[in-house]
Amino acid sequence: MTTNLLDFDLNGLAVFCEQLGEKRYRAVQLFRWIHQKGASSFDDMSDLAKSLREKLKGVAHVMPLPVMSQHISSDGTIKWLFDVGAGDAVEAVFIPEEDRGTLCISSQAGCAVGCRFCSTGHQGFSRNLKTGEIIAQLWFAEHFLRKHLRRDERVISNVVMMGMGEPLQNYSQLVPALRAMLDDHGYGLSRRRVTVSTSGIVPKMDLLAEQCPVALAVSLHAPNDALRDNLVPLNKKYPLAELLGACIRYLAYAPRDFITFEYCMLDGVNDQPEQAHELVKLVRQYSNSGAWCKFNLIPFNPFPQSGLKQSSAHQILAFARILNDAGIVTTIRKTRGDDIDAACGQLAGDVIDRTRVDQRIARQRTVMLKPIATIVETVKET
Repeated sequence: MTTNLLDFDLNGLAVFCEQLGEKRYRAVQLFRWIHQKGASSFDDMSDLAKSLREKLKGVAHVMPLPVMSQHISSDGTIKWLFDVGAGDAVEAVFIPEEDRGTLCISSQAGCAVGCRFCSTGHQGFSRNLKTGEIIAQLWFAEHFLRKHLRRDERVISNVVMMGMGEPLQNYSQLVPALRAMLDDHGYGLSRRRVTVSTSGIVPKMDLLAEQCPVALAVSLHAPNDALRDNLVPLNKKYPLAELLGACIRYLAYAPRDFITFEYCMLDGVNDQPEQAHELVKLVRQYSNSGAWCKFNLIPFNPFPQSGLKQSSAHQILAFARILNDAGIVTTIRKTRGDDIDAACGQLAGDVIDRTRVDQRIARQRTVMLKPIATIVETVKET
């Protein structure tokens, strides 16, 4: 059985090459061919010695993910469905804008967090993706887009780990993928332009700060523990005080001087003026100015199983105004790709449900008084 070289960051590839009796500079050459030039055949790697190419053919391969489908939105957004085997598939979305190209990447097939307003969460969890399966989404998208758009220069400027899954529950496979994205011999992305979104796994947030600090987005969605326990079940394990404390610690390492809070606007659930004022009070416990965080208000994208409604435009604007008037920078997410189900919270892929989530949700709904839900979404560079 041969080794998929997409599973390595540069240091991992160097160790692999050393085991073959090769020098580190060979790993650098190989890494550049794979990630910068998009080569998957060793025969195409012309500056590698023929003896090394033949050696690699016997022990290694570059294995991209098979593309099951591609959908292009009227606004230019592109969604791909990738086959990850055993009946599972994951989705990635490219979002073009005038000043950037953002790729939203999945880290798991399904999701175990169970946030109620995310369509991925309604499928349950199947498995973690390998490093090679995470980076393969960027590998394919970048080199496809160069051909599709007839461009020689880099197309993808921003990567957000906000597709299917909770990235920090797949920490060991996530970090090498992040390092490949950041490496100048790989994709050369800025730490400010690579964002990990988390529902709030506090120990892994601290670890990421120390080992591979990138921009951080936190799925908040509620101003108090009682509501967030319902919206984001993980809150029962890591309540708001612990989560926000981890955010403050992260800022000591982060490439940005703020944390982005994602807040999905749910009609009659978390969108009332008193809840906006409660959010102001919450963040001011950590800084009177509120400048240490930014809010990204996300209009909910309904799906049949949720039983939820999107807040009105008037309600979202009023909520944003309260936060902005309190000195907290607040933006409202523009929905992209909703005609191809590529918008916030719509990524679902095709995942074997090994958690019986539908039965569990049915039981929960019999005792819940209010409809609840969650989301994953992109963060813009500011």
